[in-house]
Amino acid sequence: MKRIKPWKMILLATMALSLFTACSSQDKNTTASSETPSKEEATSSTPPDPMGKYPDTVTVTEVLGYNPPEDPRTMQGITPEQNAYLKDLKDMMNIEVKYKWAVPSSQFEQKFSLAMASADLPDIMELDQKNYEKLKNQGMLADLTSAYNDYASPVLKKYMESDGGFAMKTFTSDGKLLAIPAFEDPFLSTQLLWIRKDWLDNLKLQPPKTIDELEKVAEAFVKNDPDQNGKNDTYGIALQKDIFFWGFDLRGLFNGFGAYPSIGDKQSAWIKDSSGKLVPGLIQPEVKTALGKLQQWYKDGVLNKEFALKDENKAVEDITAGKVGISFGEWWYPNWPLNLNVDKDPKAEWIAVQIPGLDGPGKSLVPKIRSNKVYAVNKNMKHPEAAIKMINFYIEMGNKKYMDKNKPEQGYVYNWFNPRIYNPADIETIYTEVNKALDANQTEITLDDENYKHVADVFKATKDYLAGDTKNASKGINWGQYFSRAAKDGGWGLTRQIKESQAFVNNEFYGLPTPTQVEKGPQLDKLMQESFTKIIMGAPLDEFDKFVSSWKSLGGDQITQEVNDWYSAQAVK
Repeated sequence: MKRIKPWKMILLATMALSLFTACSSQDKNTTASSETPSKEEATSSTPPDPMGKYPDTVTVTEVLGYNPPEDPRTMQGITPEQNAYLKDLKDMMNIEVKYKWAVPSSQFEQKFSLAMASADLPDIMELDQKNYEKLKNQGMLADLTSAYNDYASPVLKKYMESDGGFAMKTFTSDGKLLAIPAFEDPFLSTQLLWIRKDWLDNLKLQPPKTIDELEKVAEAFVKNDPDQNGKNDTYGIALQKDIFFWGFDLRGLFNGFGAYPSIGDKQSAWIKDSSGKLVPGLIQPEVKTALGKLQQWYKDGVLNKEFALKDENKAVEDITAGKVGISFGEWWYPNWPLNLNVDKDPKAEWIAVQIPGLDGPGKSLVPKIRSNKVYAVNKNMKHPEAAIKMINFYIEMGNKKYMDKNKPEQGYVYNWFNPRIYNPADIETIYTEVNKALDANQTEITLDDENYKHVADVFKATKDYLAGDTKNASKGINWGQYFSRAAKDGGWGLTRQIKESQAFVNNEFYGLPTPTQVEKGPQLDKLMQESFTKIIMGAPLDEFDKFVSSWKSLGGDQITQEVNDWYSAQAVK
């Protein structure tokens, strides 16, 4: 769930010039500001300090939707308010975070929608593109231009400019920077197939390369006691109720059929047709074919009969408990939750393979730009620059000098800290540096910059895993770090191979949500989810045709027109 090579692949600098002609003409080094100066500026004639400590405590409010800590070594019972990052933030910068509310991530969307409706917004917000667009149109977002120009650290600016400034300009409106995008290598979205190799070996089966082979393996995992416990207690393919989600969903399976309906997180995908226009992948005939296969698998027990009642947490429980041996997903799965299964079952061995296709390995859908969230500031916040300084702080904490204390067992939970921006080349940097050190038989990482912690953590886990050393962490934790990030046949290693062999299809739409997407998107998402679920569970396959007709008439045709207007006017062909 993490985060990448500077973006050589996309002609972003060119896109930026053609896409956004209203970008700020303000020089990056100007200190002029339309915002209230901070006390730091008012009481000092020295230049703004990206890591400077406020003389008086600055309190900022946030809201949080959170998953459990990703590292099982995290102290038990800790709450987001007790995150050690927040104490260091207070000590180092005199910034104090107060949560207006914090809820499990599954409840966040509804809770935040209510907050927007009542205009009860925090100072700093993590937003998806749809909510960003809504708040922008309502005039609720602060102009961060001066705050960024004055307070962004050199490293943060390096990250933000690594794509030619494209992502930043995407969130600039009328010369005002309204959000800081957390953009990443788009190949982080590549779908892989994760499968229990020990189950394959028990049944004398090979990793599947085609859909037909996948079907045979999945059926064997249901019927032939793959874990050899003498019980009929396993099923084939992991799935939770949201068919297109951020994990444990079926994007990869649809990709294997040459269908590209979604990039996850309820965002539809757009592909080029034979005439060069963009068409919604969601309503193409290949989707119907895939649904037909899923319907058969549901009937045959390859899919769990109760998938429509499972959320992502239930799907994880099944994987952890060894009830299922196949899951589609991205590179990070070994880091969580496959590591939990490895610790629970010492015999468990997971491998990654390219998604099976109709006639051989399939092609995964990859976005042109990956920026699913941005950080924005309430226009009423007194110290908007505090948001920029908090990002600087998070990046700073990756340096070597903080390694001895910045550990999960001491209460540091990075996935609860916001706003956080990663090196867009984070995972690629880890992969390259760890393998460089392994190949040279080094005993420690010699890198000495803000990437040190991430690289050193994975190098340590890798060395411990390969040596069978569990003094510092369990086998699952060490294997998860190694096999997600460093192994040449692991999550990122295979993803790199898919990129190099060009076994992918691009989602061609990378603009901000169109007006009709903002207005009608939730209704169309609900229509898709209900229609597809019913078909999988046995409704006539022709219900897909009715879905397509309804989708088009309820706003889909208008969205298609808007997307193509954007494509013809602004996208580089």
